[in-house]
Amino acid sequence: MAVRGLAAPPTPWSKNLAEPKIDPTAYVHSFSNIIGDVRIGAHVLVAPGTSIRADEGSPFAIGENSNIQDGVVIHGLEEGRVKGDDGQYYSVWVGKNSSITHMALIHGPAYVGDNCFIGFRSTVFNARVGNGCIVMMHVLVKDVEIPPGKYIPSGSIITNQQQADRLPDVTEADSSFAADVIGVNQSLKAGYHCSENASCIHPIRNEAAGLGNGSGRDRSNSSTGSANLASEIVQQIGDLLAKGYKIGTEHADARRFRTGSWRSGAPITAKNTGEVVAALEACLREHTGEYVRLLGIDSKAKRRVLEEIIQRPDGPVAQKSGNGKVSTATTASGSASSASSDLGGQIGDLLAKGFKIGTEHADARRFRTGSWRSGPSISGSGVGDILSKLDAIISEHSGEYVRLIGIDPKNKRRVLEEIIQRPDGKVVSKSGSGKVSVSASAPASSATSSSSALGQQVGDLLAKGFKIGTEYADARRFRTGSWNSGPSISGSGVGDILSKLDAIISEHSGEYVRLIGIDPKNKRRVLEEIIQRPDGKVVKTAPAAAGASTSSTSAAPAPQSKFGNTVTDQVRDLLTKGYKIGTEHADARRFRTGSWHSCSPIQSNNISEVMAALEGCVNEHRGEYVRLIGIDSKAKRRVLEEIIQRP
Repeated sequence: MAVRGLAAPPTPWSKNLAEPKIDPTAYVHSFSNIIGDVRIGAHVLVAPGTSIRADEGSPFAIGENSNIQDGVVIHGLEEGRVKGDDGQYYSVWVGKNSSITHMALIHGPAYVGDNCFIGFRSTVFNARVGNGCIVMMHVLVKDVEIPPGKYIPSGSIITNQQQADRLPDVTEADSSFAADVIGVNQSLKAGYHCSENASCIHPIRNEAAGLGNGSGRDRSNSSTGSANLASEIVQQIGDLLAKGYKIGTEHADARRFRTGSWRSGAPITAKNTGEVVAALEACLREHTGEYVRLLGIDSKAKRRVLEEIIQRPDGPVAQKSGNGKVSTATTASGSASSASSDLGGQIGDLLAKGFKIGTEHADARRFRTGSWRSGPSISGSGVGDILSKLDAIISEHSGEYVRLIGIDPKNKRRVLEEIIQRPDGKVVSKSGSGKVSVSASAPASSATSSSSALGQQVGDLLAKGFKIGTEYADARRFRTGSWNSGPSISGSGVGDILSKLDAIISEHSGEYVRLIGIDPKNKRRVLEEIIQRPDGKVVKTAPAAAGASTSSTSAAPAPQSKFGNTVTDQVRDLLTKGYKIGTEHADARRFRTGSWHSCSPIQSNNISEVMAALEGCVNEHRGEYVRLIGIDSKAKRRVLEEIIQRP
């Protein structure tokens, strides 16, 4: 690895000629420039085309397991320092397990904490970004301190502390995304090391060329030279170790596999991918002719994050399953009892973890709309007994879809939805996510039971080429307008999308859920529509719930239909709690910079008068963004900022 690391040039303010200090386990690409007092920790990846120059401000520190991606620039002013986690002062500090992504600029004095994500082309200057923050794309963070665990949306400009303090919290999905980026880049680091090691790369090239050593087991699939484990599994091991998880194993003969009675393998204490792979291969050899599975263990949360079968009685598994879980696909037999030992193993696994077993069935029409009917819950003396009861249920509903449900009774949630019969009698294998593509039936509060109005609205969005998204919020977040982003939704038609909406609503029961219509060309929202409230009711569609309509985005609606029930309910809720109502407006340029103008003050506490004042502000500022403000005058703070009109 020919690293271009240079001493700092002599300058009027510094003649110490300091040189980079790079940990031996780090990888710095030869097309990167590292200049001056730059301290790079263990397992760091510095990708091609980066420039890390401690020639003016210095020193710089980059913590272990972090990655500095292509085109990143790290520089610092001669004046100004930040205090690092070690108590010393630095021009730039980047913590552990953080990702500085493509074309980002970190300009000192700057501090980026542990487990942070700095998105493409974002800039951090004269600022502190706390631990666990997610900074998305094209963001400017300047002259502020971002509290730990905050999420900064793409395109934001955060230049005063009030803006920083009002940022929403990072969600679990955001943190998972940031951790995945770390895992991917750790795998890239291992791959770069391998590409520069002849003993590592030659076997892979030989395999790609169809060459081997004649042993019949020359399957060198990874940078560790593993002969038994597929490269996907080796990469998975590296990802687990990079995230701080422990590695374990379990094994079972055919009888124990059917009953889900796995035995624990010898503990693996190694933290190096190569040593872990060697220990796993020894375990495979010791238990030849048995099932062996790989475990990923989160020792802090005391839970398993992975269960992956890596050997079956006929030998090692060549490729992992699509979802990173144990491969439990059933055979094409029409009955559950003849669905091979795999389904039995799956049921045994559910029982071993204390989960309950249930079933659901649907004819073709109900399957298309996601309106499953609940079947009987199943209990029995063992796996065999449950399999026989499943067989009876499948026979009773021949010609229909039947699916197996795994239920966590403590957390009151589903851990598995697995189709075990289709109308043609075939039992299908599990989907890549471990969930089937349609959700369970729900009470009248679900999206699919909200009459044809919602279906018509979804169809209207699709017909115009708009994308469908979702957001959800508990009562506190709803009051402050800090919605959490849900998954975007795509499907083969309105019915498919409604069934997915149904699943999202079921997942967030007791919360507000709203449907988002997105114009991908103009990168703006055309609809924000609440489809569930905490009381379980699905509200009727309100064409201008967020100041945008799927049928028109230019003409202002009539006064009586300007606001849907959502805004009216919000205003009523604010007035009931003694809060003041205000409004602000901004044209497109001011909206991008967050420079809102206040409308005329609203002094009234009467709902009708307040709504009339809101409509007056909207009419006066047609073609602009207008937002509703809820103000706690005693605490002198805002409790709500909600956009009620868009251009």
